Amino acid sequence: MKSDILVCSAWRDAHDRPVYTLRDACPECGAATENSAPAPFDPEDRWGEYRRRAKRRAAKSEADADADG
Repeated sequence: MKSDILVCSAWRDAHDRPVYTLRDACPECGAATENSAPAPFDPEDRWGEYRRRAKRRAAKSEADADADG
């Protein structure tokens, strides 16, 4: 049986450090947990350039919004 280590999905707001567990809910705050492992890297990813471009565009628009307001 494979068990993934999960991390509290709200740890940035609710805790001063990541809270790891094997449960579906955080033992400290009760928030849902999410997979803590990064996505696998595939150098032959056909759509990777489009995802990276969209991520850069989103970061740029967020930075522009912060500068405006």
